[in-house]
Amino acid sequence: MRVARLALVAALVLASAGLASCAKEDSGTRTLEFWTIGREGEAVQKLLPEFEREHPGLHVSVQQLPLTAAHQKLLTAYAGDSTPDITQLGNTWIPEMVALGALEPLDARVHASKVVDKGDYFPAIWSTNVIDGTLYGVPWYVDTRLLFYRKDMLAKLGYDHPPKDWAEWQAMMAKLSQPKGKAFGVLLPTNEFEQLLALALQQPEPLLRDDGRYGNFQSAGFKKALAFYVSLFKEQQAPMMTNVGIGNPWAAFGQGFYAFYLSGPWNIGEFRKRLPPGQQGDWSTTPLPGPTGPGASNAGGSSLVIYRASKHKDDAWALIEFLSRPAIQERFYQILGDMPPRRSSWAAPALRDDDKAIAFRDQLERVKATPPVAEWERIVTEMQLVAAQAAHGDLTIDQAAAEIDRRADRLLEKRRWMLDHGHKATP
Repeated sequence: MRVARLALVAALVLASAGLASCAKEDSGTRTLEFWTIGREGEAVQKLLPEFEREHPGLHVSVQQLPLTAAHQKLLTAYAGDSTPDITQLGNTWIPEMVALGALEPLDARVHASKVVDKGDYFPAIWSTNVIDGTLYGVPWYVDTRLLFYRKDMLAKLGYDHPPKDWAEWQAMMAKLSQPKGKAFGVLLPTNEFEQLLALALQQPEPLLRDDGRYGNFQSAGFKKALAFYVSLFKEQQAPMMTNVGIGNPWAAFGQGFYAFYLSGPWNIGEFRKRLPPGQQGDWSTTPLPGPTGPGASNAGGSSLVIYRASKHKDDAWALIEFLSRPAIQERFYQILGDMPPRRSSWAAPALRDDDKAIAFRDQLERVKATPPVAEWERIVTEMQLVAAQAAHGDLTIDQAAAEIDRRADRLLEKRRWMLDHGHKATP
Protein backbone atom coordinates (compact mmCIF):
# COMPACT_ATOMS: atom_id res chain seq x y z
CA MET A 1 0.00 0.00 0.00
CA ARG A 2 2.82 2.43 0.91
CA VAL A 3 4.56 1.75 -2.41
CA ALA A 4 1.31 2.37 -4.26
CA ARG A 5 0.76 5.67 -2.48
CA LEU A 6 4.31 6.81 -3.31
CA ALA A 7 3.76 5.91 -6.95
CA LEU A 8 0.54 7.87 -7.02
CA VAL A 9 2.22 10.92 -5.47
CA ALA A 10 5.03 10.72 -8.01
CA ALA A 11 2.54 10.53 -10.85
CA LEU A 12 0.66 13.55 -9.55
CA VAL A 13 3.88 15.53 -9.21
CA LEU A 14 4.86 14.70 -12.77
CA ALA A 15 1.41 15.57 -14.06
CA SER A 16 1.47 18.89 -12.19
CA ALA A 17 4.91 19.68 -13.58
CA GLY A 18 3.67 18.93 -17.06
CA LEU A 19 0.65 21.17 -16.61
CA ALA A 20 2.84 23.94 -15.21
CA SER A 21 5.18 23.58 -18.16
CA CYS A 22 2.31 23.82 -20.61
CA ALA A 23 0.86 26.79 -18.79
CA LYS A 24 4.19 28.58 -18.87
CA GLU A 25 4.59 27.86 -22.55
CA ASP A 26 1.07 29.02 -23.32
CA SER A 27 1.55 32.28 -21.45
CA GLY A 28 4.47 33.20 -23.67
CA THR A 29 6.72 33.83 -20.68
CA ARG A 30 10.41 33.54 -21.42
CA THR A 31 13.18 33.51 -18.88
CA LEU A 32 16.44 35.39 -19.21
CA GLU A 33 19.26 33.91 -17.13
CA PHE A 34 21.43 36.67 -15.62
CA TRP A 35 24.46 35.83 -13.49
CA THR A 36 25.92 38.46 -11.20
CA ILE A 37 28.86 38.50 -8.82
CA GLY A 38 28.57 39.50 -5.17
CA ARG A 39 26.26 42.26 -3.95
CA GLU A 40 25.45 43.51 -7.46
CA GLY A 41 22.85 40.74 -7.69
CA GLU A 42 20.95 42.07 -4.69
CA ALA A 43 21.05 45.63 -6.03
CA VAL A 44 20.02 44.86 -9.60
CA GLN A 45 16.97 42.91 -8.49
CA LYS A 46 15.54 46.17 -7.17
CA LEU A 47 15.69 47.58 -10.70
CA LEU A 48 14.32 44.59 -12.61
CA PRO A 49 10.58 44.99 -11.91
CA GLU A 50 10.61 48.14 -14.07
CA PHE A 51 12.41 46.30 -16.86
CA GLU A 52 9.95 43.41 -16.73
CA ARG A 53 7.00 45.83 -16.86
CA GLU A 54 8.50 47.31 -20.03
CA HIS A 55 8.89 43.80 -21.50
CA PRO A 56 5.70 41.79 -20.82
CA GLY A 57 6.26 38.07 -20.93
CA LEU A 58 9.95 38.36 -20.07
CA HIS A 59 11.24 37.28 -16.66
CA VAL A 60 14.83 37.81 -15.51
CA SER A 61 16.19 35.07 -13.28
CA VAL A 62 19.19 36.38 -11.30
CA GLN A 63 21.82 34.05 -9.90
CA GLN A 64 24.37 35.55 -7.51
CA LEU A 65 27.86 34.05 -7.63
CA PRO A 66 30.21 34.56 -4.68
CA LEU A 67 33.27 36.51 -5.76
CA THR A 68 35.64 33.79 -4.58
CA ALA A 69 33.97 31.15 -6.78
CA ALA A 70 32.73 33.23 -9.71
CA HIS A 71 35.66 32.71 -12.06
CA GLN A 72 35.64 28.93 -11.70
CA LYS A 73 31.85 28.81 -11.96
CA LEU A 74 31.91 30.72 -15.24
CA LEU A 75 34.59 28.45 -16.71
CA THR A 76 32.73 25.35 -15.55
CA ALA A 77 29.50 26.63 -17.09
CA TYR A 78 31.26 27.17 -20.41
CA ALA A 79 32.84 23.72 -20.34
CA GLY A 80 29.46 22.15 -19.55
CA ASP A 81 27.49 24.13 -22.16
CA SER A 82 25.41 25.66 -19.38
CA THR A 83 26.27 29.36 -19.65
CA PRO A 84 23.61 31.96 -18.83
CA ASP A 85 22.23 34.40 -21.38
CA ILE A 86 23.95 37.41 -19.85
CA THR A 87 26.48 37.89 -17.09
CA GLN A 88 28.46 40.46 -15.21
CA LEU A 89 32.14 40.00 -16.02
CA GLY A 90 35.15 41.74 -14.48
CA ASN A 91 36.84 43.55 -17.34
CA THR A 92 40.13 41.71 -16.75
CA TRP A 93 38.25 38.42 -17.35
CA ILE A 94 36.95 39.42 -20.75
CA PRO A 95 40.11 38.43 -22.71
CA GLU A 96 39.92 34.92 -21.29
CA MET A 97 36.27 34.45 -22.27
CA VAL A 98 36.94 35.91 -25.72
CA ALA A 99 39.84 33.49 -26.20
CA LEU A 100 37.45 30.65 -25.43
CA GLY A 101 35.02 31.93 -28.04
CA ALA A 102 32.31 32.22 -25.39
CA LEU A 103 31.13 35.79 -25.94
CA GLU A 104 28.89 37.43 -28.52
CA PRO A 105 30.36 40.41 -30.44
CA LEU A 106 28.36 43.58 -29.76
CA ASP A 107 29.56 46.14 -32.32
CA ALA A 108 26.50 45.91 -34.54
CA ARG A 109 24.12 46.22 -31.60
CA VAL A 110 25.92 49.28 -30.23
CA HIS A 111 25.95 50.88 -33.67
CA ALA A 112 22.17 50.49 -33.91
CA SER A 113 21.45 51.44 -30.30
CA LYS A 114 19.75 54.68 -29.27
CA VAL A 115 20.82 54.11 -25.65
CA VAL A 116 24.43 52.90 -25.59
CA ASP A 117 26.58 55.79 -26.80
CA LYS A 118 30.27 54.90 -27.02
CA GLY A 119 31.26 58.57 -26.90
CA ASP A 120 29.64 59.01 -23.49
CA TYR A 121 31.85 56.39 -21.82
CA PHE A 122 35.25 57.00 -20.28
CA PRO A 123 37.51 55.89 -23.17
CA ALA A 124 39.92 53.66 -21.26
CA ILE A 125 37.02 51.91 -19.51
CA TRP A 126 35.35 51.25 -22.86
CA SER A 127 38.64 49.96 -24.32
CA THR A 128 38.82 47.14 -21.76
CA ASN A 129 35.89 45.54 -23.62
CA VAL A 130 37.55 45.68 -27.04
CA ILE A 131 39.69 42.69 -27.98
CA ASP A 132 41.46 42.65 -31.35
CA GLY A 133 39.21 45.45 -32.58
CA THR A 134 35.91 43.79 -31.60
CA LEU A 135 33.61 44.86 -28.78
CA TYR A 136 32.45 42.09 -26.44
CA GLY A 137 31.05 43.92 -23.42
CA VAL A 138 29.39 47.15 -22.31
CA PRO A 139 30.76 48.71 -19.11
CA TRP A 140 28.29 48.41 -16.22
CA TYR A 141 30.19 50.12 -13.43
CA VAL A 142 33.73 51.38 -12.94
CA ASP A 143 36.45 50.92 -10.38
CA THR A 144 39.73 52.74 -10.04
CA ARG A 145 42.17 53.59 -7.26
CA LEU A 146 43.06 56.97 -5.83
CA LEU A 147 44.08 58.49 -2.49
CA PHE A 148 41.92 58.78 0.60
CA TYR A 149 43.73 61.21 2.89
CA ARG A 150 43.53 63.02 6.22
CA LYS A 151 43.11 66.74 5.48
CA ASP A 152 43.52 67.68 9.13
CA MET A 153 46.86 65.87 9.49
CA LEU A 154 48.24 67.60 6.39
CA ALA A 155 47.00 70.97 7.66
CA LYS A 156 49.01 70.51 10.86
CA LEU A 157 52.10 70.16 8.69
CA GLY A 158 51.28 73.36 6.81
CA TYR A 159 49.75 71.81 3.68
CA ASP A 160 46.43 73.18 2.43
CA HIS A 161 46.29 70.79 -0.55
CA PRO A 162 46.85 67.10 -1.36
CA PRO A 163 50.07 65.98 -3.10
CA LYS A 164 50.58 67.11 -6.68
CA ASP A 165 53.38 64.71 -7.63
CA TRP A 166 55.53 61.93 -6.20
CA ALA A 167 58.14 64.28 -4.73
CA GLU A 168 55.58 66.28 -2.76
CA TRP A 169 53.73 63.13 -1.74
CA GLN A 170 56.89 61.53 -0.39
CA ALA A 171 57.87 64.74 1.43
CA MET A 172 54.49 64.71 3.13
CA MET A 173 54.82 61.05 4.05
CA ALA A 174 58.29 61.60 5.52
CA LYS A 175 56.87 64.22 7.89
CA LEU A 176 53.83 62.11 8.72
CA SER A 177 55.94 59.03 9.55
CA GLN A 178 57.05 60.32 12.91
CA PRO A 179 57.95 58.84 15.26
CA LYS A 180 59.41 56.09 13.10
CA GLY A 181 57.53 52.82 13.41
CA LYS A 182 54.63 54.40 15.32
CA ALA A 183 52.94 56.41 12.57
CA PHE A 184 53.05 56.03 8.79
CA GLY A 185 52.39 58.11 5.75
CA VAL A 186 50.49 55.51 3.73
CA LEU A 187 48.94 52.05 3.95
CA LEU A 188 50.04 49.68 1.15
CA PRO A 189 49.08 46.11 2.11
CA THR A 190 51.89 43.91 0.84
CA ASN A 191 49.50 41.21 -0.43
CA GLU A 192 47.53 43.58 -2.70
CA PHE A 193 48.79 44.20 -6.23
CA GLU A 194 46.50 47.12 -7.08
CA GLN A 195 48.65 49.81 -5.47
CA LEU A 196 51.87 48.91 -7.29
CA LEU A 197 49.90 48.35 -10.49
CA ALA A 198 48.51 51.88 -10.34
CA LEU A 199 52.02 53.31 -9.95
CA ALA A 200 53.26 51.16 -12.82
CA LEU A 201 50.45 52.30 -15.12
CA GLN A 202 51.68 55.87 -14.67
CA GLN A 203 54.79 55.01 -16.68
CA PRO A 204 55.03 55.39 -20.48
CA GLU A 205 56.17 51.82 -21.16
CA PRO A 206 53.62 48.98 -21.49
CA LEU A 207 53.74 46.20 -18.90
CA LEU A 208 53.93 43.51 -21.61
CA ARG A 209 55.71 43.68 -24.96
CA ASP A 210 55.59 42.07 -28.40
CA ASP A 211 51.79 41.76 -28.53
CA GLY A 212 51.63 40.38 -25.03
CA ARG A 213 54.18 37.64 -25.66
CA TYR A 214 56.66 38.73 -22.98
CA GLY A 215 56.83 40.69 -19.76
CA ASN A 216 58.21 44.21 -19.88
CA PHE A 217 58.92 44.61 -16.18
CA GLN A 218 62.61 45.34 -16.71
CA SER A 219 61.68 48.56 -18.49
CA ALA A 220 62.93 51.80 -16.98
CA GLY A 221 59.39 52.90 -16.20
CA PHE A 222 58.37 49.85 -14.22
CA LYS A 223 61.62 49.81 -12.28
CA LYS A 224 61.03 53.47 -11.42
CA ALA A 225 57.56 52.63 -10.08
CA LEU A 226 58.89 49.61 -8.18
CA ALA A 227 61.73 51.65 -6.67
CA PHE A 228 59.29 54.30 -5.48
CA TYR A 229 57.01 51.63 -4.01
CA VAL A 230 59.87 49.82 -2.22
CA SER A 231 61.30 53.07 -0.88
CA LEU A 232 58.10 53.70 1.10
CA PHE A 233 58.75 50.55 3.11
CA LYS A 234 62.50 51.09 3.46
CA GLU A 235 61.93 54.61 4.78
CA GLN A 236 59.23 53.27 7.12
CA GLN A 237 56.64 55.47 5.46
CA ALA A 238 54.42 52.41 4.92
CA PRO A 239 53.98 49.59 7.46
CA MET A 240 55.15 46.14 6.41
CA MET A 241 51.68 44.61 6.77
CA THR A 242 49.18 42.58 4.77
CA ASN A 243 45.53 43.54 4.71
CA VAL A 244 44.95 40.84 7.32
CA GLY A 245 47.61 42.31 9.58
CA ILE A 246 46.06 45.76 9.57
CA GLY A 247 42.76 44.36 10.81
CA ASN A 248 40.53 47.42 10.73
CA PRO A 249 41.94 49.94 8.20
CA TRP A 250 39.11 52.43 8.79
CA ALA A 251 39.72 52.68 12.52
CA ALA A 252 43.50 52.91 11.94
CA PHE A 253 42.89 55.74 9.47
CA GLY A 254 40.72 57.56 11.99
CA GLN A 255 43.33 57.08 14.72
CA GLY A 256 46.06 58.61 12.57
CA PHE A 257 48.07 55.39 12.18
CA TYR A 258 48.45 56.43 8.53
CA ALA A 259 47.28 59.48 6.56
CA PHE A 260 47.03 58.17 2.97
CA TYR A 261 45.15 55.10 1.77
CA LEU A 262 45.28 54.04 -1.88
CA SER A 263 41.91 52.42 -2.44
CA GLY A 264 38.66 52.34 -4.42
CA PRO A 265 35.17 53.92 -4.41
CA TRP A 266 33.54 51.43 -2.04
CA ASN A 267 35.53 52.95 0.81
CA ILE A 268 33.63 56.24 0.55
CA GLY A 269 30.69 54.48 2.15
CA GLU A 270 32.89 52.56 4.58
CA PHE A 271 34.59 55.68 5.95
CA ARG A 272 31.27 57.48 6.23
CA LYS A 273 29.85 54.57 8.14
CA ARG A 274 32.81 53.68 10.33
CA LEU A 275 34.34 57.03 11.30
CA PRO A 276 32.56 59.07 14.02
CA PRO A 277 30.58 62.18 13.00
CA GLY A 278 33.27 64.43 14.47
CA GLN A 279 35.83 63.11 12.00
CA GLN A 280 33.76 63.27 8.82
CA GLY A 281 35.27 66.63 7.91
CA ASP A 282 38.83 65.42 8.50
CA TRP A 283 39.22 63.28 5.38
CA SER A 284 38.79 63.56 1.64
CA THR A 285 39.77 61.95 -1.66
CA THR A 286 42.14 63.10 -4.39
CA PRO A 287 43.34 61.72 -7.74
CA LEU A 288 46.66 59.91 -7.66
CA PRO A 289 49.75 62.06 -8.04
CA GLY A 290 52.11 60.93 -10.77
CA PRO A 291 55.89 61.21 -11.10
CA THR A 292 55.68 64.82 -12.35
CA GLY A 293 52.02 65.80 -12.02
CA PRO A 294 48.52 64.25 -12.07
CA GLY A 295 48.89 60.50 -12.50
CA ALA A 296 47.04 57.62 -14.10
CA SER A 297 45.36 54.75 -12.32
CA ASN A 298 43.79 51.41 -13.22
CA ALA A 299 40.72 51.10 -15.48
CA GLY A 300 38.77 48.57 -13.46
CA GLY A 301 35.15 47.58 -13.11
CA SER A 302 32.61 45.13 -14.48
CA SER A 303 30.90 44.84 -17.83
CA LEU A 304 27.78 43.15 -19.17
CA VAL A 305 28.33 40.44 -21.79
CA ILE A 306 26.12 38.10 -23.78
CA TYR A 307 27.10 34.48 -24.30
CA ARG A 308 27.22 33.11 -27.83
CA ALA A 309 25.13 30.12 -26.73
CA SER A 310 22.24 32.29 -25.52
CA LYS A 311 18.86 31.69 -27.15
CA HIS A 312 17.61 35.08 -26.00
CA LYS A 313 20.23 37.49 -27.33
CA ASP A 314 17.75 40.22 -28.22
CA ASP A 315 16.27 40.08 -24.71
CA ALA A 316 19.76 40.12 -23.21
CA TRP A 317 20.65 43.20 -25.24
CA ALA A 318 17.42 44.89 -24.12
CA LEU A 319 18.52 44.35 -20.51
CA ILE A 320 21.97 45.77 -21.24
CA GLU A 321 20.37 48.86 -22.75
CA PHE A 322 18.07 49.24 -19.74
CA LEU A 323 20.95 49.00 -17.26
CA SER A 324 22.95 51.46 -19.40
CA ARG A 325 20.44 54.30 -19.09
CA PRO A 326 21.92 57.19 -17.09
CA ALA A 327 18.82 57.36 -14.85
CA ILE A 328 19.10 53.65 -14.05
CA GLN A 329 22.83 53.95 -13.42
CA GLU A 330 22.11 56.77 -10.98
CA ARG A 331 19.67 54.56 -9.07
CA PHE A 332 22.17 51.69 -9.10
CA TYR A 333 24.77 54.01 -7.56
CA GLN A 334 22.33 55.13 -4.86
CA ILE A 335 21.50 51.51 -4.01
CA LEU A 336 25.00 50.08 -3.97
CA GLY A 337 27.62 52.80 -4.52
CA ASP A 338 28.98 51.34 -7.77
CA MET A 339 30.13 54.24 -9.92
CA PRO A 340 28.76 54.65 -13.46
CA PRO A 341 30.92 54.36 -16.61
CA ARG A 342 29.08 57.11 -18.52
CA ARG A 343 30.02 60.76 -18.19
CA SER A 344 26.38 61.85 -18.45
CA SER A 345 25.48 59.68 -15.46
CA TRP A 346 27.82 61.80 -13.33
CA ALA A 347 25.51 64.78 -13.77
CA ALA A 348 23.18 63.20 -11.21
CA PRO A 349 23.16 65.20 -7.94
CA ALA A 350 24.13 62.12 -5.89
CA LEU A 351 27.49 62.12 -7.69
CA ARG A 352 27.88 65.70 -8.88
CA ASP A 353 27.39 67.17 -5.41
CA ASP A 354 29.41 64.58 -3.48
CA ASP A 355 32.78 66.08 -2.56
CA LYS A 356 34.25 62.62 -1.95
CA ALA A 357 33.05 61.17 -5.29
CA ILE A 358 34.16 64.03 -7.53
CA ALA A 359 37.84 63.01 -7.33
CA PHE A 360 36.90 59.68 -8.92
CA ARG A 361 35.25 61.53 -11.81
CA ASP A 362 38.56 63.34 -12.35
CA GLN A 363 40.63 60.16 -12.03
CA LEU A 364 38.46 58.28 -14.54
CA GLU A 365 39.65 60.64 -17.27
CA ARG A 366 43.19 59.41 -16.55
CA VAL A 367 42.90 55.65 -16.22
CA LYS A 368 44.71 53.01 -18.26
CA ALA A 369 43.66 49.52 -19.22
CA THR A 370 45.83 46.56 -18.26
CA PRO A 371 47.15 44.23 -21.00
CA PRO A 372 44.24 42.30 -22.59
CA VAL A 373 45.65 38.81 -22.12
CA ALA A 374 43.97 35.87 -20.42
CA GLU A 375 46.99 35.34 -18.17
CA TRP A 376 47.00 38.85 -16.73
CA GLU A 377 45.57 38.15 -13.28
CA ARG A 378 48.12 35.40 -12.68
CA ILE A 379 50.92 37.67 -13.91
CA VAL A 380 49.96 40.54 -11.63
CA THR A 381 49.68 38.16 -8.67
CA GLU A 382 53.25 36.99 -9.29
CA MET A 383 54.31 40.63 -9.69
CA GLN A 384 53.11 41.40 -6.19
CA LEU A 385 54.70 38.31 -4.63
CA VAL A 386 58.07 39.39 -5.99
CA ALA A 387 57.50 43.04 -5.08
CA ALA A 388 56.84 42.00 -1.48
CA GLN A 389 60.25 40.27 -1.45
CA ALA A 390 61.85 43.47 -2.68
CA ALA A 391 60.00 45.49 -0.02
CA HIS A 392 61.42 43.13 2.62
CA GLY A 393 64.91 43.73 1.25
CA ASP A 394 65.37 40.20 -0.10
CA LEU A 395 65.78 41.36 -3.73
CA THR A 396 67.20 44.45 -5.38
CA ILE A 397 65.04 46.40 -7.84
CA ASP A 398 66.90 44.92 -10.80
CA GLN A 399 66.63 41.39 -9.41
CA ALA A 400 62.94 41.79 -8.69
CA ALA A 401 62.18 43.19 -12.16
CA ALA A 402 64.07 40.33 -13.80
CA GLU A 403 62.24 37.77 -11.66
CA ILE A 404 58.82 39.24 -12.51
CA ASP A 405 59.71 39.09 -16.20
CA ARG A 406 60.82 35.46 -15.79
CA ARG A 407 57.55 34.50 -14.13
CA ALA A 408 55.47 36.45 -16.64
CA ASP A 409 57.28 34.85 -19.58
CA ARG A 410 56.62 31.41 -18.13
CA LEU A 411 52.90 32.16 -17.81
CA LEU A 412 52.83 33.53 -21.37
CA GLU A 413 54.56 30.52 -22.91
CA LYS A 414 51.37 28.97 -24.29
CA ARG A 415 50.21 32.32 -25.65
CA ARG A 416 53.52 32.75 -27.49
CA TRP A 417 53.28 29.31 -29.02
CA MET A 418 49.71 29.88 -30.19
CA LEU A 419 50.45 33.31 -31.68
CA ASP A 420 53.70 32.20 -33.29
CA HIS A 421 51.91 29.29 -34.97
CA GLY A 422 49.10 31.41 -36.31
CA HIS A 423 46.50 30.28 -33.80
CA LYS A 424 44.22 32.35 -31.61
CA ALA A 425 45.63 32.51 -28.08
CA THR A 426 43.61 30.54 -25.51
CA PRO A 427 43.79 30.41 -21.70
